[in-house]
Amino acid sequence: MEKIALELNNVSKQYKDFNLDNVSFKVPQGSIVGLIGENGAGKSTTINTILGLIKKDGGTITMLGKKDIDAACRENIGVVFDGNNYPDMLTPKQLGKVFKNIYSSWNRKKYEELLKKFNLPTDKKIKQFSKGMKMKYAVSVAFSHNSKLLILDEATSGLDPIMRDEILDMFLDFIQDEENSILVSSHITSDLEKVADYIVFIHDGKIVFSKPKDELLENYGIIKCGSDLFDKIDKEKMIAYRKQDYEWQILIDDRQSAQKKYPKALIVPAGIDEIMLMYVKGEIK
Repeated sequence: MEKIALELNNVSKQYKDFNLDNVSFKVPQGSIVGLIGENGAGKSTTINTILGLIKKDGGTITMLGKKDIDAACRENIGVVFDGNNYPDMLTPKQLGKVFKNIYSSWNRKKYEELLKKFNLPTDKKIKQFSKGMKMKYAVSVAFSHNSKLLILDEATSGLDPIMRDEILDMFLDFIQDEENSILVSSHITSDLEKVADYIVFIHDGKIVFSKPKDELLENYGIIKCGSDLFDKIDKEKMIAYRKQDYEWQILIDDRQSAQKKYPKALIVPAGIDEIMLMYVKGEIK
């Protein structure tokens, strides 16, 4: 039976101008789940609700087998936010002593190794760090107290491609232990195409889909055609469509069978970016 590290069931949160609307998805143990959506779609609100930083109005959240997140559970969660969440006036050396008192599983040796790996000065105040340095520092902390679940909000934001690749390799190494799991939100969908096992797409506070990444990349496609072919295509097979200059673009979820049915049509594979764009910008069938 599949073990689940994190599960949301019909989680809701109401604001004056935005709602999380019965959000449900799972993070299986030993997997990386990518949370995607445009700015304002609800990614950060979802993550803050999971962490208890925002009080939900309804639904249930089960994390590491517990519905009530206690201190022992928090000990096993590593968190990286998009932005700095550490005291600006302290240095990594000073913060290391603070974390030693916060986490019973604090691994000072691992922490110092990661600071060295990322070329982060131990005696420089956090406020003097660049955005990329702050992100690398947050990742260093998350990996230094034997976390079982990493929850990462735009964890590769502000990093150059080489450093992003290095951190993605760290994620893959982390889940080699099948008890470990990662939920990562990102607008850099190419990163998720490299490492994610599942993709959860949120739009306007609602979950559009939660699917294995390989299923999306292997099966989804975009038909590019003129008006004559567009009129002939089975509308039931269209997920979304839009007019671009002189051609129609149609999102489908079985490009192999569509190619057999419409052999003269140009059908291209759809990446995660294209899938998201078609759902957001296109007309939904």
